[in-house]
Amino acid sequence: MKRFLLSIFALIIPFLTFAQETTEKGLDQKIDEAFKPVSDFFSAVIFFEVFDGAPFVIILLVLSAMFFTIYFGFPNVRYFGKAINVVRGKYDDVEGHSLGDPAAAVDGDIPDTIRDESKEGEVSHFQALATAVSGTVGNGNIAGVALAIALGGPGATFWMIICGLLGMSTKFVECTLGVQYRDVGEDGTVYGGPMYYLSKGLKEKGFKTLGKITAVIFAIFCIGGSFGGGNAAQSNQATIVLKEMFGFESTGAGFWIGIILAILVGIIIIGGIKRIASVTEKVVPFMAVMYILACLYIIFSHFSFIDDALGLIVTEAFNPKAIGVGGFIGVLLVGFKRAAFSNEAGAGSASIAHSAVKTKYSASEGLVALLEPFIDTVVICTMTALVIIIFNSGGAFAYGGDGSGAVLIDGVSYEGAGITAQAFAEYIPYSNIFLTIAVVLFAVSTMISWSYYGLQSWKYLFGRGKRADLVYKLLFLTFVVIGAAASMGSIWAFSDAMIFAMVFPNMVGLFFLFPVVKKQLVRYFDAIRASSK
Repeated sequence: MKRFLLSIFALIIPFLTFAQETTEKGLDQKIDEAFKPVSDFFSAVIFFEVFDGAPFVIILLVLSAMFFTIYFGFPNVRYFGKAINVVRGKYDDVEGHSLGDPAAAVDGDIPDTIRDESKEGEVSHFQALATAVSGTVGNGNIAGVALAIALGGPGATFWMIICGLLGMSTKFVECTLGVQYRDVGEDGTVYGGPMYYLSKGLKEKGFKTLGKITAVIFAIFCIGGSFGGGNAAQSNQATIVLKEMFGFESTGAGFWIGIILAILVGIIIIGGIKRIASVTEKVVPFMAVMYILACLYIIFSHFSFIDDALGLIVTEAFNPKAIGVGGFIGVLLVGFKRAAFSNEAGAGSASIAHSAVKTKYSASEGLVALLEPFIDTVVICTMTALVIIIFNSGGAFAYGGDGSGAVLIDGVSYEGAGITAQAFAEYIPYSNIFLTIAVVLFAVSTMISWSYYGLQSWKYLFGRGKRADLVYKLLFLTFVVIGAAASMGSIWAFSDAMIFAMVFPNMVGLFFLFPVVKKQLVRYFDAIRASSK
């Protein structure tokens, strides 16, 4: 720990020198100017359009989710209750040994003649879900939803919900594969995620070279995603609310807030997945419940307007009045983009956390994982949207704005979490304190979970040594500072690009390997039926 902290301070020293030399020029502005060209480049490459302004990656995500939903017989609906029971531990006895009856052989193996795979893994079903949810439930739910509504109006909410429901099926597929093809080290440490099901799974199918190439590409993009959406975007929104709450006007305030956040996150992430899981299983439920209760208070305090708000969400999904995104297709794309960024279904990131679960049935964790997009998008994002729509029922700001995502409220420009903060301030006394705490908790929990995702990809590329780990963690903490100092536009453009870049290699694995998921689902259900006799 001492060496790690010394390394953090060694990293900070050059920043302090840079800060001293550029304070008079505007430190945050200088960082933003240096970062913007990088952000613009990646955004242009990843979001290339194919027709009518629609990025190919969004079309790929939506059509893939629809395919998996239909192929698996709507698992997002049929297996919802079973997924909750898995998290509750109802089927934990299925993970134990069975008597050796040849008639009960599964995939050619008699259960008691094979090793107990449930001993492999590091965390429980609930801890894996909490860790993964902490990676998805973040400021995409607060700032991302506000951005979607500011650009696309209430109708963007409808498409976010649809994307969340479809994304449940994609999450089920990728997280089942994450457990199925994971690696377990000699010390019991689990290594999993798309890198492994791409390399091992495609090799199984006779496409060894393709598997290696796509695994490396995914690992690179996942590292970028950990620096962007899982890190810089989070510190960016935490900094916005902290600066607003404390009235920081210094041009270098973001930099210093970033330094503090980097030290806090650095102390936590040294513990690995077990430390992360122990933190997230306590912080995430508290954080989510606290935020949901506040949203429910505002929503039910305006009970008579709920039907109007829901009506706006549906009607403006097909007949949008917001002028910032260019009609029906624009609103649809904004909704899908923000939902996919928030719940990460299709990006493959959550399968990294889920692969660390203690189980011998990979499909059991796939079922747990399908709850994530529901919690993240269908529940939390929708509540945030309703709060903002209720707040704007009196015309506090114009939907669409100038197309940048910023809106004018009482003559002051707000964006992202700042819009949500204004909505909360309208109805809850001292909500600036509450929302600041919520945003910071969302940000930190997301950052520590994504540090694990990125580190697993880094290990895949550069090995599992302590020195390689330290290099990654120092780079990760650097992006905490960059995110806090740069503008929201630059950070979110880069973050979107990195998260969505992961979709391309991940989908290769999903489409080659989805029959394996079907086989493992049947195997798990057979085991449940056998245990109940």
